[in-house]
Amino acid sequence: MNDPNLRVGTLSWQGDLRFTGGVPGGPVIMLDGNGTAGPGPVVALLLAAAGCSAADMVGILEKQQVKLRSLDVKAVGRRAEEYPKRIVELTLTYTLAGEGLTEAKARRAVDLSLEKYCSVVLSLNPDIPINSEIVIAG
Repeated sequence: MNDPNLRVGTLSWQGDLRFTGGVPGGPVIMLDGNGTAGPGPVVALLLAAAGCSAADMVGILEKQQVKLRSLDVKAVGRRAEEYPKRIVELTLTYTLAGEGLTEAKARRAVDLSLEKYCSVVLSLNPDIPINSEIVIAG
């Protein structure tokens, strides 16, 4: 099983609605359906989208000769009112600062991430609107 396109994660029940999961033999994260010991699965999905896009941003901005000082991403998912209460809209707000950073460079990096590179976002149902906002910090 040496397929470079295959990703494996394992999840183990820890009682109540708590689970630990991660890469076999690697670090683990806690998921908690109650949201007390860790994020719930829906928030974990939002964080995965934000983390994937943020990682893209770091690489893209580096290629644009930006020396990034900070990057924070807030992910907000609107859920449907009816079960399965799936995410029906996603908004990612990027707050970043860096030497050589411009609004145009940040917008280009966000657009490339969300439209071409971020496998997590691009794996979501294509009918979900993905909104992005950029805040250039001082």
